[in-house]
Amino acid sequence: MNRWWRSGDVSFSAAPGASRPAAALFMSLAMALGACSQTTTPTLENRDLGSNVKIFDPSMSTAEIQAAVDAIKVQQLNAEFGEGRYALFFKPGTYGTPEKPLLIDVGYYTEVVGLGRTPNDVVINGHLNVYNRCLETEAGKPSNCVALDNFWRSASNLTVKVAGGADCQKDTNFWAVSQAAPLRRMNIIGKFSLMDYCSAGPQYASGGFIADSRFSGTDAVTNGSQQQFMVRNSEVPGWSNGVWNQVFSGVVGAPASSFGTTGSDGKPANPYTTLSTTPVSREKPYLYLDAQGAYQVFVPGTRQNTSGVSWASGAESSGRTLPLTSFFIARPTDSVATMNAALAGGRNLLFTPGMYTIGQSLKVTRANTVVLGLGLATLTAQSGAVPMTVADVDGVDIAGLTFDAGPVNSPVLLKIGTTNAGGSLTNPVALHDVFFRIGGPHLGQATTSLEVNRSGTLLDHLWVWRADHGEGVGWTMNTADHGVIVNGNDVTATGLFVEHFQKEEVIWNGERGQTIMFQNEMPYDPPSQTAWTNGATLGYAAYKVADNVKTHQGWGMGSYIFMNVDPTVHASQAFVVPVASGVQLHSLLTVQLNKGLGIIDHVVNQTGDPVTGDPATGKPAGTPSMVINFP
Repeated sequence: MNRWWRSGDVSFSAAPGASRPAAALFMSLAMALGACSQTTTPTLENRDLGSNVKIFDPSMSTAEIQAAVDAIKVQQLNAEFGEGRYALFFKPGTYGTPEKPLLIDVGYYTEVVGLGRTPNDVVINGHLNVYNRCLETEAGKPSNCVALDNFWRSASNLTVKVAGGADCQKDTNFWAVSQAAPLRRMNIIGKFSLMDYCSAGPQYASGGFIADSRFSGTDAVTNGSQQQFMVRNSEVPGWSNGVWNQVFSGVVGAPASSFGTTGSDGKPANPYTTLSTTPVSREKPYLYLDAQGAYQVFVPGTRQNTSGVSWASGAESSGRTLPLTSFFIARPTDSVATMNAALAGGRNLLFTPGMYTIGQSLKVTRANTVVLGLGLATLTAQSGAVPMTVADVDGVDIAGLTFDAGPVNSPVLLKIGTTNAGGSLTNPVALHDVFFRIGGPHLGQATTSLEVNRSGTLLDHLWVWRADHGEGVGWTMNTADHGVIVNGNDVTATGLFVEHFQKEEVIWNGERGQTIMFQNEMPYDPPSQTAWTNGATLGYAAYKVADNVKTHQGWGMGSYIFMNVDPTVHASQAFVVPVASGVQLHSLLTVQLNKGLGIIDHVVNQTGDPVTGDPATGKPAGTPSMVINFP
């Protein structure tokens, strides 16, 4: 996703917003660390998790915490390709008051986490905000304020009682994000918007993910200008607006499916795709403090056919608790050999916030190993290495990590299993909030980002991105054939975002696969049709199911085209699947993002109208071509 403007604006009315307060200087956290150590039971001190883990205690004043989080905000708010990584931990208790709220603006590579056993254990009176990012300045004032590049940040395991703010921003929590910015295990009480309609008026945001979260209040969640969004196993008081593709799976209070239909007013209905339950899921592992003040990691169990939040009746019982002593706590200075020795010796692996150079594979060989990253810890391939491999074992959880390609081509960045001969459906390998980048912060090359060979694997929110902007970006520079290749059977993806790869973006070879919400942009930069042709086919499919597959299902799947080098380039179709009774896709769409810049001729196989962006047809750019069901 980039900051290219999208046609087909959505109109909203809102008062202009006031500017945010200037950030205070960073204040020392010595008091917080002192509070951490003043217990009768030994606890894990902040230095053991690295200097970029900041731990807040409810005994600290709101002003002190506000100054600390504002200082991080100033550093991270525009650091799209920076190296800073932060985790902000809140110990159980209450922070801020309705009269003196705590207002946290979440910048790049910042993770905000409650350390309770449930979201109810940590309460913030205030906001947890992501606003539009202003990319330019005109006449001394910020301009080009959009949310299309608001990536790489997260929040989890908190209750937010929305309070504070001024003017347009008053008493509203804004989370105006695009890819790789998940909310998990959140309890939001009050008005909540996924679009910032205060900074320069309504602007597009492009994609997001919410899981295991509850929203309550008198107002529906404002989706607004979000082009696509995925909500899984949550509770909402309603949902307003929609642009192209909104998917709900196991969400109590979700709107009924209306994708591709026409409302009573004769206008297209909101593009909602709703599944009453999620067929298979496992929530992301999380840190918490037990009653003695010791750190534990809870690893939730696998669930089938569920809806609503896992913590509705209190702390979930399905799962297992691991003491932090069972983890090797990695720092960027640790060698791969040291980490592999810890893994081989039976330890789990926790990456503290930072940048890790990986010159040989990290090898996960033991069943039920947990590999957890804090603060969007980033692993960068060196010398063409495969940064991580998982053996043919079950129950492995990989969560909260970003994999970056390096300047020497890697064959793959993460490889799960070696064959598709086995894999547990009740204790599968699971990936949560795992992100991949080919270029962007620097030159990067990788043939494939993720290869899944282990059957039963769960892919729970991935953004797999060949960069369309940043450093090292160009058709012959950040080369990458495929984003995801699935060879295992019974693999399920919930929230699969894959963009800009040079050949098929997703290839699905395994049987009985299912994808709930797929979002794609085709590559922006093919220099010509000749350079982007697959035999007799123009371009490459965004999502290809192998010809021999008998059973496959998908819901809520979109692919967009924007050719900014050669605008005449076509893609014959976005989705290619075998014609078989067991292969069924639902709620499919294609979109031309800007008038005349590339054409997708069909949605799936030879079905679906082309997207041409020709106003003479009554379908200007930004108007989707939809197929409700295929076949």
